Amino acid sequence: MAKEECKALLDALNKATACYHHLVLTIGGSADSQNLREELQKTRQKAQELAVVIRARLTAPLRDRGLGAEERAEFERLWVAFSGCLDLLEADMRRALTLGTEFPLNKPLRPLVRTGVEGGAANVAARALSARSLRHEAERGFDVEDLHQLEREILQVGEMIHDMEMKVNVPRWTVQARQAAGAELLARPSAGVSSMRGVSVEQRTGPCDLSKALAATIFSAVLLAAVALAVCVAKLS
Repeated sequence: MAKEECKALLDALNKATACYHHLVLTIGGSADSQNLREELQKTRQKAQELAVVIRARLTAPLRDRGLGAEERAEFERLWVAFSGCLDLLEADMRRALTLGTEFPLNKPLRPLVRTGVEGGAANVAARALSARSLRHEAERGFDVEDLHQLEREILQVGEMIHDMEMKVNVPRWTVQARQAAGAELLARPSAGVSSMRGVSVEQRTGPCDLSKALAATIFSAVLLAAVALAVCVAKLS
C-alpha cells in the first residue's frame, strides 16, 4: 500500500516538475506576463509540497533494516527517480531566477525576447495543479518579491537534497531499472500507432529505403552527366 501511494505521489511530482519546466521556458517571451509568474510560483510550491511528503514516505522504509530485498530494491528505484525529479526542479528554479532577473516585468532593462509563441500557459499549470482553472490574485510588482522568495526556496530544495543524501545512502549507479528505456511509450501506443500495428517495421522501412536508393542513383547519374558535359564544353572552347 505504501509503495503504491509513493508511486502515485511520484507521478504527481513528475507532472508538476514537467509543467514547471514548460513554464520556465516562456519567461522573457511574448507570452510572459504577471499571470505567468504567478503560475510559476504556484507550480513550484506544489512540487515542493509533494517532495516533502514523498521524502517522508520513502525515508522510513529505506531506513528499515527488516525490509525484504525485493521491497527494498523497489523503494530504491523510487528513491532514485525522486532524486532525479528534485535535481531537475532545482535546475529549473535556478533558470527561472536567472531569466526573471534578466527580464523584469514592470521595469524592463531590455526588451522581452520575441519567440513567436503566443497565448498563456494557464491550462498547463491548471493540469499540473489538478485544478480546472487558476485564479490570478497577485498584485502589481509581484514578480520582484517572488524573485527573493525563489532564492530562499532554491536554498531549501538544495538543503533537502543534501539531507536526503545524508539520511539514505542509495548510490544511483547501483540501482537497476526493471524495464528498458522507452518501454512506457510502447505500452501505451497512440491511436495512429495502434492502427498501424499490423504492419511490420521491415514492411514500412523497405519501400522507403528502395526509393531513397533509386533517388540517389538518379542524382549520381545526372551529376556525372553534368560533369562530362562541362568537360566537353571546356575542351571545345
